[in-house]
Amino acid sequence: MDNIAITFGRLLLGLYFLIPGITKITGYAATAEYMTLHNIPMVGVLLPITIVLQVGGGLSLMAGHLIKPVALVLAALTLAINVGMHDFWVTYSDVDTAHELQNFIKNLGIFAGLLVLASAHEVDQWRLQRSKP
Repeated sequence: MDNIAITFGRLLLGLYFLIPGITKITGYAATAEYMTLHNIPMVGVLLPITIVLQVGGGLSLMAGHLIKPVALVLAALTLAINVGMHDFWVTYSDVDTAHELQNFIKNLGIFAGLLVLASAHEVDQWRLQRSKP
């Protein structure tokens, strides 16, 4: 039962990054504008990197490939996004502070889940490819 739970959790965490990564592609201009509103530097560099990490990392988690390093990279990305984009302590026009606080706390939960997944990468679970011992 544990392997089913961790596999399902890993799939959901992968999906959590895959879908937003895809929506950043389809809504590229709006995402860049939102990043600029939050004073994120080098949007032209950081947004494509974020997209690659979210789409590639999401797919990798879903496939069960390189679970530990990918989970740790996505954990770091989640913290960076939290501090830069969900900075509820700063007031912006047309930005709901309560919503940013909610996203900040939610992302701490995602961060925690990624840390647990990184430490449980050797637990028996379904993967597209088994790693060699």
